[in-house]
Amino acid sequence: MATQGPEIRFEGVTRRHGEQVAVDGVTKTIASGSFVALVGGSGAGKTTLLRMVNRLVPPDEGRVTIAGRDVAEGAAPALRRQIGYVFQDVGLMPHMTVAENVALPARVAGAVAPDVAALLAMVELPAGYADRAPAALSGGERQRVGVARALATGAKAMLLDEPFGALDPVTRDALARRYRALHDRLGLTSLMVTHDMAEALLLADRILVMAAGRIVADATPADMLAGRAGAEADALVEVPARQARAIAALRG
Repeated sequence: MATQGPEIRFEGVTRRHGEQVAVDGVTKTIASGSFVALVGGSGAGKTTLLRMVNRLVPPDEGRVTIAGRDVAEGAAPALRRQIGYVFQDVGLMPHMTVAENVALPARVAGAVAPDVAALLAMVELPAGYADRAPAALSGGERQRVGVARALATGAKAMLLDEPFGALDPVTRDALARRYRALHDRLGLTSLMVTHDMAEALLLADRILVMAAGRIVADATPADMLAGRAGAEADALVEVPARQARAIAALRG
């Protein structure tokens, strides 16, 4: 069995942008090996909270810990080598091959070159893709390369910011399911921001709902679907539920 990823803990974290409070006193634990989705409306503070984990956004108050260690300790580059980060605009270097993109984090860190073929196999890409340019790949393939790159330093904590949002629905669903299987196989700790409530319900072990910088609901998908997570969660769940009813009516 794979070693489980680290626990991530937010302890009273607050972040302000001028007069606006983006994150407001959040205390929450992301359990080791869990898959947690952060949902909520635009401007709720989801991405700001996520980026506190790898110090892209430092808190004004409070602290974030990984496996009990304050992320503010030590150099930021060393911290980021321990954390995979996958985002919507995957950001592959266009002048580099797939292999060079995947190996880039290790090269920058001065670490041993990763096994690119093994990493590509993890994300279900043939080893022959290693010599291709990013421009020769589909959107879903580029995003899989982005996941391989995030895993290249052996990171067991993964941050995902709308990782599948730019993909067509069929590719998005397939890649999301592949990532969840990879999460389980490697024993990762995954924290994902998404605007797609159906995606959160289908992928996550727990869902955190944010509003005005605060966590206003924390529940399992089953509890959310049963209406046991509060009004904000109910409003988000109603969107895919209403769509499902509408599709059923069209079929009927």
